[in-house]
Amino acid sequence: MDMVCLDLEGVLVPEVWIAFAEKTGIQGLKATTREIPDYDQLMNQRLAHLHENGLCLADIQSVIAGLEPMQGARAFLDDLRKAYQVVILSDTFYQFASPLMAKLGQPTLFCHKLIVSPEGKVTGYQLRQEDPKRRSVEAFKQLNFRVFAAGDSYNDTTMLAAADAGFLFRAPENVKREFPAFLHTDDYATLRNYFDQASVHD
Repeated sequence: MDMVCLDLEGVLVPEVWIAFAEKTGIQGLKATTREIPDYDQLMNQRLAHLHENGLCLADIQSVIAGLEPMQGARAFLDDLRKAYQVVILSDTFYQFASPLMAKLGQPTLFCHKLIVSPEGKVTGYQLRQEDPKRRSVEAFKQLNFRVFAAGDSYNDTTMLAAADAGFLFRAPENVKREFPAFLHTDDYATLRNYFDQASVHD
């Protein structure tokens, strides 16, 4: 049995923090794992901006409620699930993802959890585990799945390397330059073709 593991933001839905930055005008919130490989550094930077500007979880969730999947993402995912087991491996948070998962047909999602005060302030975050995307892929392989994966950022590259075949999707030039071994595309049809070719040839 073959499994496909996909990143979420930048692959199937817009980047939540970028959308929130555009809504609030806080430029520092536009940084993502495309620019800052160290996830802890990135999240601490984000939490500092939220604290400095008095922003709560509800403020972020109100922006997320207005986001839609990328054009073609739902159809791509629905078609992919006819041929593969599909799991979304993301560094987003369950408190962010629920409305987006509903719009994508409720795929399985592994991600993290925000720590929120009774007043609704985001005070921290809890990782599911260290390097969770890679370790999830390795666990699936231990269950005798062949695993194919796609993502767009630095934090996806260990997952791609651990998979039987890994691909960059809509990755920025800096990531593509640093990881030339991974085939890349910006098109869902081509990505599906990559998965199908890997399934035939592995």
